[in-house]
Amino acid sequence: MSQVSRSERPISSTGSLIKEAARRLLIEHGVAGVTLRAIARELGLTAPALYRYYRSHSQLLEQLRGEISVELADELSEDVARLPDDGIGQFFAVCRGFRRWALAHPHEFGLVFASVSTEQSSAPLTGANEPFGRVFITSMAGVLVSHELAGLPDDLVPSALRNDVAKFRETVLDTLARDGVRIDPNRLPLEVAFLMVQYWIRIYGHVTLEVFGNFPMRLAQPDMLFDAILAELARELGLGAL
Repeated sequence: MSQVSRSERPISSTGSLIKEAARRLLIEHGVAGVTLRAIARELGLTAPALYRYYRSHSQLLEQLRGEISVELADELSEDVARLPDDGIGQFFAVCRGFRRWALAHPHEFGLVFASVSTEQSSAPLTGANEPFGRVFITSMAGVLVSHELAGLPDDLVPSALRNDVAKFRETVLDTLARDGVRIDPNRLPLEVAFLMVQYWIRIYGHVTLEVFGNFPMRLAQPDMLFDAILAELARELGLGAL
């Protein structure tokens, strides 16, 4: 059977073809390479014709960002599903899976986690349209439910940050409830919510430095450094050795 020429493709399929071309360009050239001109050239269209399917370049990138985020969340969920429901093991599987995915997909990581979103103001961790955030929150909630955490000082959260952390805590509880995960709110005091923010920053910061080759030293075994960070988190939570 002969292939359908570009001019004969159904008009309804063009939007999908545009996204496929954008994804290829992203993988090959990074975010900067995903231009309307380059997409049009790949598909044999004119750049203005693309506006029939996407109102802007930003909208196309946002749809691509959303699809990639869903793929990442699905991959991490599969990792978690293969493990015993022990809380900490599943949470660390999410952390390791996030790093593994980021190193294998640096340009996709750059789009989802290291570029400015022009269509939404939500943070990657908690946004309703950011599935990875829900996986991270749910796996961390498993730690809270499964383990008694070490005593945390009452002054752990700086007074200037308490209102912001309180809003984040409510977002976490709402996110868990939407996903059918209910925990006693007393298991998530401000101090624990603040730790969740700190842990995300540390894990995300480490992965970002590694993906973009910005570690302050050369590492013969970079996996060992990441495992050391996770081990330190376990000790801080009073969970002992990994």
